[in-house]
Amino acid sequence: MSSSTKALTREWTTWGPVVALLALVFAWGRDLPGVAVALVALCLIAAVLAAVHHAEVIAHRVGEPFGSLVLAVAVTVIEVGLIVSLMAGGGEKTATYARDTVFAAVMITCNGIVGLALLVAALRNRVAVFNAEGSGGALATVCTLATMTLVLPTFTTSHPGPEFSGAQLAFAAIASLGLYGVFVAVQTVRHRDYFLPVTIEGKESSEEEHADPPSTALTWASLGLLLVALVAVVGNAKVISPTIEDGVQSAGLPKAVVGVVIALMVLLPETLAAVRAARRNRVQTSLNLAYGSAIASIGLTIPAIALASIWLSGPLVLGLGPLHMVLLALTGVVSALTVVPGRATLLQGGVHLAIFAAFVFLSFSP
Repeated sequence: MSSSTKALTREWTTWGPVVALLALVFAWGRDLPGVAVALVALCLIAAVLAAVHHAEVIAHRVGEPFGSLVLAVAVTVIEVGLIVSLMAGGGEKTATYARDTVFAAVMITCNGIVGLALLVAALRNRVAVFNAEGSGGALATVCTLATMTLVLPTFTTSHPGPEFSGAQLAFAAIASLGLYGVFVAVQTVRHRDYFLPVTIEGKESSEEEHADPPSTALTWASLGLLLVALVAVVGNAKVISPTIEDGVQSAGLPKAVVGVVIALMVLLPETLAAVRAARRNRVQTSLNLAYGSAIASIGLTIPAIALASIWLSGPLVLGLGPLHMVLLALTGVVSALTVVPGRATLLQGGVHLAIFAAFVFLSFSP
């Protein structure tokens, strides 16, 4: 056993995901008392922090934009499983769950994560610099996917209510998956240089300035532990979701609040990773994480839900209401104005965080 592998076995980031997974196994399907819910929540936080650590190890080894892609796709794949499992057997009461979760993910990534990353980078360097070509293409993909899957169902007439007909849902699923595939190909192969971090002067930044890349064995170990941590994050989020639902119902809040809270927990790894990248003046990595997560959330969730709808009971409501469509349109316009110059200040970060705050507030008080 190499010294790096021995060190790995002694790190809390190794044991944290395992303990969180064991907590998930023991808590799954049980009615938990308050103390047990608190312990599960602590395990969830430990798994989130461990996921960020292992994602950064992988990113260091494979470089950008592959590192951010690994975290975004891993979280989204498991998030899809969570959505499907919660919708299974839920009937009409879960009809809007996929819509609420996907929309919350878009608002959290495009406003919360982006705004926080720009704010952190601008506080350290006065100006946050990134690649406008890559970020602009990613933003265009997010806006197109969100409009096709969350806005159009409100205006189609083949099916009553804000729902797609079977043929329309199949088209949206195929188009979403196709757009996601094209984006990944452009990001990782054809125009990979558009998604690499840049310096304040606008030049391409080196992958890592000082540290040697981790060994192959350590990278594979981190990949396995990342998957364990993400399973624990999403699984434990589901375990404590009944407590959240009861609290929301007792407080008389809208059902959509549950989706917002769970999305916030599930997206914690990307948020922390994006902030840490911004502190190292790697804003492009932060934007890769944010927009990549939004694209994956729509591009993988909608096809999976479309396939699952074959056996899921109850309607599938995807269309947004007027309030959320206004927030989505505002997000698209402001994001375009932020991305096009390739440079941002505290103001842009503050504007995005203001939109995010409005989304959270109006979710609790529509």
